Amino acid sequence: MVPYALLRPLLFRLDAETAHDLTIAGLSRFSCLLPRTTPVAGPPIRVMGLDFPNRVGLAAGLDKNGEAIDGLGRLGFGHLEVGTVTPRPQAGNPKPRLFRLIGERALINRMGFNNGGVDALLAHLERASYRGILGINIGKNADTPLDHAAEDYLACLERVFPHASYVTVNISSPNTRDLRKLQDSAQLEALLSQLKARQAELTQRHGRYVPLALKIAPDLDASGIGAIADALRRHRIDAVIATNTTVARDGLAQLAEARQPGGLSGAPLFERATAVLTLLAGALAGEIPLIAVGGVDSGAAAAAKIAAGAQLVQLYTGLIFRGPELVRECIAATR
Repeated sequence: MVPYALLRPLLFRLDAETAHDLTIAGLSRFSCLLPRTTPVAGPPIRVMGLDFPNRVGLAAGLDKNGEAIDGLGRLGFGHLEVGTVTPRPQAGNPKPRLFRLIGERALINRMGFNNGGVDALLAHLERASYRGILGINIGKNADTPLDHAAEDYLACLERVFPHASYVTVNISSPNTRDLRKLQDSAQLEALLSQLKARQAELTQRHGRYVPLALKIAPDLDASGIGAIADALRRHRIDAVIATNTTVARDGLAQLAEARQPGGLSGAPLFERATAVLTLLAGALAGEIPLIAVGGVDSGAAAAAKIAAGAQLVQLYTGLIFRGPELVRECIAATR
């Protein structure tokens, strides 16, 4: 296979979404040509009752439809998370909607949960040979009113439950209107209560327990983080993923391209996401595992997330800028 250092300049000549689509297509069609990298990097790490071969995983968003998991599974990750998937297919927001900030090693996206729907995702998973730990990230359709959002999450949970190692509930994307309001106390209480009840029903039906993780935003204040921590503990949620992308533009005001609306990811998110992680770690005091994502583009950044209280870390934007070498570097740094 062509080294990523040679591929990157070619991909970066294309607009960001075209390059993304070509990458997913290539990983899907030519996965068998990739050298197989053994993901085991020491004793397994037990999180959510699952044994992860290493601490480094792929964050949701890169492979929304589960098309490339065989290729991605050869890069050495200890787990993969696919999605966000919604009950029905949806096109997402108008293009262009994905932008590179190359000097800042960052992306801005306003994709809007573009995906083929849960049935398409499951069809791709059935054809895949990947047998590692698989998280499936679920969301609501954009045209579903907020007061009916739980119905979408429950529908997705029901469909993906037999196929997932764990399920992530995404209530923190800034690109679906009003979605983040589900982080408010009353909304969150109602949603988590229904999800845990359905999880219990599905556990009995399928004879296996599938953990639930909640993915939160980096734009919460300390009181909001504390309220979420209390809700996570009260409803016995199995893990929390900190964090999604940010609507803030700290330190980027001088960049015209940073004025694009959408969620910012990559290196500029590192400090904000890590601050949320640190507050959560303090509030939860080890009761609920933490999965860190946001600005991990080096082994040192991955190690800092573990030092801040995370048990696992996930990559996305760093992978775009650094390539598969980053996976191995982060695994080595978090042993």
